[in-house]
Amino acid sequence: MEKAELEELRDKVACAAVLETAGFAVDLKESTRKAVKYRRSGDIIIVIHDGKGWFDPLSDAKGDVFGLVEHLDGLPFAAALYVVADLIGFTPSVPAWTRHAKERAPDQTVAELWQNRRKPWRGSATWRYLRDQRGIPEPVLRQAIALDILREGPRGSMWAGHIDEAGRITGWEERGPDWRGFATGGAKVLFRLGPPDAQRLCVTEAAIDAMSLAAIERSSPGTLYLSTGGGWSPSTEAALRGLAARPDVLLVAATDANSQGETFAERLRGLADEKGCNWQRLRPPTDDWNASLKKRG
Repeated sequence: MEKAELEELRDKVACAAVLETAGFAVDLKESTRKAVKYRRSGDIIIVIHDGKGWFDPLSDAKGDVFGLVEHLDGLPFAAALYVVADLIGFTPSVPAWTRHAKERAPDQTVAELWQNRRKPWRGSATWRYLRDQRGIPEPVLRQAIALDILREGPRGSMWAGHIDEAGRITGWEERGPDWRGFATGGAKVLFRLGPPDAQRLCVTEAAIDAMSLAAIERSSPGTLYLSTGGGWSPSTEAALRGLAARPDVLLVAATDANSQGETFAERLRGLADEKGCNWQRLRPPTDDWNASLKKRG
């Protein structure tokens, strides 16, 4: 790759995109416009230079977006190029910390903010976005609403709830015509669509993909459609380990048909091998399951 191409790629992908897809969340209280602090469990990364640079305050590590991928995933530079290239077009939620600071009252918890939002209803802005723009059929929407994992987000967007093992909301994926992010202050665990005791577990990278695959398969009986929210946080991994440890489970890697999707699939394969459960790779015929669903009409 020529130097000019590297510079173009570096300009198109912000460090925030890498961190958000890796399960980091913005620390609102300790962020400023010039230095946004991201946390993931015990990890801290501070993004500077308008999203083009970063440093790890717990070590001497620092650099650009390519160095960030190398630092987080232990990849060589050549492999990091492919990871960064796959994030072109991803819109990170920065500066979401300023937006949420204004919208959320200081005493509101993640659970309270979720409960204060209405469920979608037939003809609502979120319903129209999911049905008309994303092609999710009404039976799948009604199933998700019945499971209480969808909310009306601001400006016609969707909130898709992530749930822990106890059934508590920990955060939500935010998707809309002009917005893509994750709840600031929330934690990525798993979006779960289907029976909780299912033995077939289809793991996707986005809630919209989970709903799209459910639509394509007509909500296959005995299947739980899951989304990691594009990340692989410690809480997500722990939840997947718990599910994979159950008897007679089939863990299906239904991640995207790109290098990031293949990386996630290999992680799932390793987890399945460790837990002794069955494993299967299910690739979408196009880039992701929502694109496949829309192509099918």
